[in-house]
Amino acid sequence: MTQDKLTINGDIHYIDGPTALTTLIESLKLNGKKIAIELNREIVARSKYEDVTVKNGDVLEIVHFIGGGNNNVTNHTDLFEIAGKNYHSRLIVGTGKYKDFGETAAAIDASGAEIVTVAVRRVNVSDPGQPMLVDYVDPKKITYLPNTAGCYTADDALRTLRLAREAGGWSLVKLEVLGDQKTLFPNMTETLSAAETLIKEDFDVMVYCSDDPIMAKRLEEMGCCAIMPLGAPIGSGLGIQNPINIRLIVEQSNVPVLVDAGVGTASDAAVAMELGCDGVLMNTAIAEAKDPVRMAKAMKLAVEAGRDAYLAGRMPHKKYADPSSPLAGII
Repeated sequence: MTQDKLTINGDIHYIDGPTALTTLIESLKLNGKKIAIELNREIVARSKYEDVTVKNGDVLEIVHFIGGGNNNVTNHTDLFEIAGKNYHSRLIVGTGKYKDFGETAAAIDASGAEIVTVAVRRVNVSDPGQPMLVDYVDPKKITYLPNTAGCYTADDALRTLRLAREAGGWSLVKLEVLGDQKTLFPNMTETLSAAETLIKEDFDVMVYCSDDPIMAKRLEEMGCCAIMPLGAPIGSGLGIQNPINIRLIVEQSNVPVLVDAGVGTASDAAVAMELGCDGVLMNTAIAEAKDPVRMAKAMKLAVEAGRDAYLAGRMPHKKYADPSSPLAGII
């Protein structure tokens, strides 16, 4: 008997003739999982699985979320709003580069983060029993922020986020379209194109961008719900390299501004907040620390301290010394 050949996540699979999609999902042991399916480059709505048949020559992509509760929040009044939802924590953390999902979950808990970025990647259909991020980080308690890490064109970013919405139902997304592998700087031409399309499709777009105030303003005017200029190259740990531009973006913006990329240690996070940023996003600074969980706690405290310092209003810079004690009545 001739079998039908399918391509699933780049690998060849054989089935006994045309098969219902639900039957295929069950045979792959993926039923009940948070996945999204693309059939011949068209996303299949979850409600249509029973009506769809796969057959010889079909190409499927099956994706899920990977690492790419109660969060010890100390400030309950200074809320942080994105896309109409309030958060207490102004620290967003990534979920990649940890040794395992257990460490990921422990670091998130220590950081107090209420939003985590997640990458959209192919399901390992040869071993569907592998642990998934959702087994350790509950998306009902923590907001998942699907991102387009690794995308170098607007089309790739759009495809990724459409699949993400199908898999998890989330419309709040982080858009990043990279220009080259060496710097991982944003390709602003492709970013603008992708952002425009996503907004038309009713996504709430948080956008990774250059530290150019003109580009940042254009993205805001287009309808992005948060502007995320880089502090330094992704994963570099160099800290805020252009505080003047970051401050200009903060001063002109009517939507949240978050430093995204380049933070290396707690003082970098505090500097970003002291500049007036609404939040900070980081991954490598925590995940590649010698003690990620302890660094996550340090970052939490740094973001809170930097925010308080900004709200308090720092003392003015002075050219000469100004004694702390009064001179009148000195012996």
